[in-house]
Amino acid sequence: MEPTDLTIEILKGIRDEGRKTNERIDDTNARLDALAETLSGRVDSLSEHVDQMREELSRRIVESEIRTATAITDLAGNVRELTSFLKQTNDLRPRVEQCEDDIRTIKRQLG
Repeated sequence: MEPTDLTIEILKGIRDEGRKTNERIDDTNARLDALAETLSGRVDSLSEHVDQMREELSRRIVESEIRTATAITDLAGNVRELTSFLKQTNDLRPRVEQCEDDIRTIKRQLG
């Protein structure tokens, strides 16, 4: 079978379309590479931002825990002082009651 002008023209057309397709694929690949670079940069930036946020949150949590521990320590000291005061007040109760009884007795005698 001898090649004809029509066959050669069809093959040339197929070849040209194949080249155009390859060019479009190359363009698409270039755009995808550029997009991949952009996304990679954004992911790196986001990762840094997340790391900074994590560090900031860790610092804030530690500061909060320190404040809480300080407040609990102060509260414990206040509770100890209050307990001591209440014990002293309770220790005086019998004496106060005796004094009140004595005052009542003296009032009765006087009046």
